[in-house]
Amino acid sequence: MLSLGEFTERMDTALAAKTRGELNAVLVDLPGMQIDPAHTNGAHSPVGAAAPVSAVGAPTVGSPTPAMPTGGYPAQQPLLIRGRWTTITRKGRWNVPPALVLDTRMGSSTLDFTEAVMQSQVVHLTIDDYCGSVTLVLPTEATADLNDVESVAGSVSNKVRTGPPYGQLHLVVRGRARFGSVTARYPYGTKLRRMLGS
Repeated sequence: MLSLGEFTERMDTALAAKTRGELNAVLVDLPGMQIDPAHTNGAHSPVGAAAPVSAVGAPTVGSPTPAMPTGGYPAQQPLLIRGRWTTITRKGRWNVPPALVLDTRMGSSTLDFTEAVMQSQVVHLTIDDYCGSVTLVLPTEATADLNDVESVAGSVSNKVRTGPPYGQLHLVVRGRARFGSVTARYPYGTKLRRMLGS
């Protein structure tokens, strides 16, 4: 996304930085960055840089309103997806904000991110599910972190890569699944295509 010249200039600035604000000045306009305004230095912001995104707390489950500014969530209000005794499917070119809340009971939910339009590289998903199944389908180069999902008499299965974000999407999932399942996977046939080198 950066030209060689701009990359070199940003690297020089980063290596010479003496404060957090000076370092954040070369990061603030990159996709997926969530920087507290207290740690930015406007005097060193690159030309055309986007306004810094402040971090706010995790949304209260069942409510789309963010909480205190300490949990790493973007300042934008999360998208609330709610269902009762129903099947929820999001696929194709649906718009994915930086934060989602999935509040479901007694149903099946599938969130397919393979063709979704992401507003940021890192997407935070909070799950509050009871007696249901949640399937998360990720693009082949995506990564996911499901370590903060609490399972009560159910299962949490991560079948995708973990670790730091390096693809078009890094999904951070937290919340609770009671008497149900949460599964993150790639599209069917991904392993076969990799074996065949296609």
